[in-house]
Amino acid sequence: MQNDKKQLLARREFLAKAGIGAGAFLFSSAFSSITNATQLVTKVEGINLGVITYSFRSMPSSAEDLLGYLTELDLKAVELMGDPIEAYAGAPAPLPWKRGPLSDAEKAERAKHAEELKVWRLAAPMDKFKELRKKFNNEGINIEIAKFPLDRMSPEEIDYSFKVAKTLGAKGITLERSDESVKNLAPYADKHKSLIGYHNHAKVDFNSWDDALKYSKYNAINLDIGHYVAGTNDSPIPFIKKHHDRILSIHVKDRKKNNGDNLPWGQGDTPIIEVLQLMKKEKYKFMATIELEYAIPEDSNAVKEVARCIDYCRNALS
Repeated sequence: MQNDKKQLLARREFLAKAGIGAGAFLFSSAFSSITNATQLVTKVEGINLGVITYSFRSMPSSAEDLLGYLTELDLKAVELMGDPIEAYAGAPAPLPWKRGPLSDAEKAERAKHAEELKVWRLAAPMDKFKELRKKFNNEGINIEIAKFPLDRMSPEEIDYSFKVAKTLGAKGITLERSDESVKNLAPYADKHKSLIGYHNHAKVDFNSWDDALKYSKYNAINLDIGHYVAGTNDSPIPFIKKHHDRILSIHVKDRKKNNGDNLPWGQGDTPIIEVLQLMKKEKYKFMATIELEYAIPEDSNAVKEVARCIDYCRNALS
């Protein structure tokens, strides 16, 4: 309770110094050699700041659209989702997502699409991916991470995904963490000598990655600090200090404890300010990735809200 009060006071003090009220935010050696590779890096007062393109899901989201948003925001690092990557290269259009159980006809439709996508992937040349990398790099933007659902792919498609990620210049691939994936995908990480960052939701604890990190020196962490707080009711800072050399990236968002809501930054219980200041102090090189998940106000849009998140980071570190 005392720590909670101190954190709340620190947040209020930060907001006051920044001149911003809370309402205004309605809005291993192998591992080291990869993460320290020469990259185009966004530096916001000493941290590597980027965004996951999932943040722009409410807006047109072709690779060209996303490049425009990043250029407007002057962000130089990105975690690029697999759909716009593959759409740029001419992949079959993804089927609309549906909540709840699927009918037999819908299951058959999805199975047919999955097979068509597999055929396309295994025949896809790398030329379009090289072209996509060049487009981003020409704007000074590094595709630092690619996100592919490796756990839902055939072995051949997994190999394809690593090849695409390397062609894009990414230092690793992210996907959702599960007990099965961290074990089953480890041999592929070893084979390709490329990092896999496993992402958590609120069902998480301090030891959730312990086994994963043992299976391969290329298994890594994509720590979502908002989900971590919502699931554990604890600060992620001790975890970051313990595992900083195995973190591929962190996702930055603000959630309440006790599996609470995503909120505009500064209104939840996630110690975003303290995490960013720790990254700056310790010179951690992994990307702090903005993930916009709170409700966007009617008079705003995702680009404007990500801009507010960037300002929050700058104020936290000024």
